[in-house]
Amino acid sequence: MEYRRLGKSGLRVSEFSFGSWVTFGKQVDTGDAKAMMAAAYDAGVNFFDNAEGYEQGNSEVVMGAALRALGWTRDSYIVSSKVFWGGDKPTQRGLSAKHVTEACHAALKRLQVDHLDLYFCHRPDIDTPIEETVRAMHNLIQQGKVIYWGTSEWSAREITEAHGVARANHLTQPVMEQPQYNLFERQKVEADYAPVYDTFGLGTTIWSPLASGLLTGKYNDGAPKDARVNLPGYEWLKEEFASEGGKARLEKVRKLAVLAKEAGLPLAHLALLWCLQNPRVSTVILGASRLSQLTDNLAALEHRAKMTAEVMEEIETIMQNRPEAPRRF
Repeated sequence: MEYRRLGKSGLRVSEFSFGSWVTFGKQVDTGDAKAMMAAAYDAGVNFFDNAEGYEQGNSEVVMGAALRALGWTRDSYIVSSKVFWGGDKPTQRGLSAKHVTEACHAALKRLQVDHLDLYFCHRPDIDTPIEETVRAMHNLIQQGKVIYWGTSEWSAREITEAHGVARANHLTQPVMEQPQYNLFERQKVEADYAPVYDTFGLGTTIWSPLASGLLTGKYNDGAPKDARVNLPGYEWLKEEFASEGGKARLEKVRKLAVLAKEAGLPLAHLALLWCLQNPRVSTVILGASRLSQLTDNLAALEHRAKMTAEVMEEIETIMQNRPEAPRRF
């Protein structure tokens, strides 16, 4: 395992991290969570990602119980939460100072820790002034309850505004962004954020590197019974896969599978290692519902040398979706 700086901060995160979206509190109980987190930690993973909106907070309860049982020293790992979807009442969602503050306190209790290393705004909130959110994050950092704060799925304009507000008011600036990034979703990470990487030292903790399992190849001949698309609440994903766009993606996945076989590595490993080829990626968040899935994904690092320039170019030939670079006139 290698480690990368989280943007301009001094924090070094493992290039693969482990997240709990979809799985913890739904497909994974405390015992399984403990086993998977232990395997990740032993492999060098030091960042564990969570959110208040994952299974209505139950995901954090499961992770907190696992952390307590594992008994790691607090200075040996990084844990996160995200704030936005905390409940159905108006005061339980969004990025108001009240919710940002109370969601942090609730996450600390569920995760059984005394501070959050990373705290993300899970989405932008058009109903709350950015200054209010920035000040709330700054206050939590001043109180020692949060160390670094960041955003998730914010636009480059919104990130820039947050930095401007922070600088103008001598408040703590955001350090990281958590965007979706994979072979099909490239625009934000490779193009939209290009101006803010160097300007603000933005770090990225990317999610869905396997495109909700599509890039494992398991949907090439239909969806397995235990696949994510068959879970309650993920009907939207099933519809997406069944759409014309979804079918076109499957065709590309089949071509990628042939390339991966020729290169001598599993398709999932090729997709994960492709993400790591981007130096703007601080860490790739892995998800798993079984220990065998996690250990297989972690093993991708053993194939790093197979991601040659020729393989990378073949990938581009198949995908045909590289975002347009800024033009020089």
